[in-house]
This record gives sequence, C-alpha cells and structure tokens, in this order.
Amino acid sequence: MTGLPLADADGGGRYPGFSALAQAPHWDPVTAAVVQGRMALPPDVRFFTPAEEAAARALFDQLLDQHAEPRVPVVNMVDARLAEDETDGWHYDNMPRDGAAWRASLGALDREAQSREGCTFALLPLDGQARLLQDICDRGQDLWHGLPADRVWGLWTRYACTAFYSHPLAWDEIGFAGPAYPRGYKNLGVDRLEPFEVRDVRPEADPTRRADR
Repeated sequence: MTGLPLADADGGGRYPGFSALAQAPHWDPVTAAVVQGRMALPPDVRFFTPAEEAAARALFDQLLDQHAEPRVPVVNMVDARLAEDETDGWHYDNMPRDGAAWRASLGALDREAQSREGCTFALLPLDGQARLLQDICDRGQDLWHGLPADRVWGLWTRYACTAFYSHPLAWDEIGFAGPAYPRGYKNLGVDRLEPFEVRDVRPEADPTRRADR
C-alpha cells in the first residue's frame, strides 16, 4: 500500500511553493466557490456510528498515508456521501449496497482486530493495522467475514481516492492546478509546463517509477 502524504517529514513536498488555490482567479465563479468550499470546516459525521467513524479514520489514514496534519477530511467527505445516499449508482451483485457494505466491512475490521490483538482496529499500532489490511488485500476473491475481499478492497479504495483527489490539498501534492476552464492550456506535450505549474523536485519518488525498476 503506497500512499501520498501531504508533506514529507521535513515539511517539504515535491512541488515547493505550488498552490492550486492560487489559480482560483482564473476559474469561473461557480467552480471557484465549489473548490474553495472544500477548504472549509468539514461537515459533521452523520452516517457512521462513533465506532465506525474510529475504524474509518484509521482505515483511510492507512490507505492514504495520512498520519499527520494537515489531512484531507476523507472520513467526513465519505460520510456525507453515504448520509445523502450519493453513491456511484451501482454495486456488485455479491455485495450489499454501499451504505450497508461500509457498515459491514468496518464492523468486520474491528472484529478481526479483536480476534488478533484484543482491541479495535483504530487502537492497533500502525504496523498492525497495515499488516491486517495487507492480509485482506492479499485474499483476492476469497471471502472475508462473509464478503468477497477484493470487492471490499475496491469499495474502500474507490471511496478513498474519490474523496482525496477532489481536495485542493491533494492537488498541491501532485502538482495539479485544478480546473482548466475557462483558461485552458497552451503548452501541450510531454514535460512542457504551463507558467503556473511547478516542476517536480523529487521525480525519483514517483511510486510508478519505483515499480518499473
């Protein structure tokens, strides 16, 4: 599991000085309001129970490698979707609907942690959480607590990535300047930057390049 921390241990990042929100004057007013609104205080948790919320926070921190502030408020963003039943409009026939699947899988995480270490998932040490999640990922299509493990993994990562990469803090981490409308792009082509873009100062940290090697 390779995450994308919002900052390195020394406080730096791969795109120093870059801020997606600095491009807000170039967006249309509606788009700017939507994006800037994501930096406001996150909505209160309404769907998850306190126990589910604790498990979900630990789960998302592991999946996204968010172990320090500032964090993208993924739990609150996913909770808001589920509270409003704003799902992707489909689910696998061997899985419950998304809301029920989230409740079942988070409950299973706590039961699994209890059976292994005698505590909830959120109270496991970070390396224990990582090992448990890796075990689930490695099960493939096998059942895990009555659910197909690969479908559970897909549910978790789908919601995690959708929330995380919709937030300006995540855009800063990947050097994405946000919506191109109405300005557009003029320097099209590989490795050709726009005037407002910043070059990656740590290209060797790209997990896809490490995988190639």
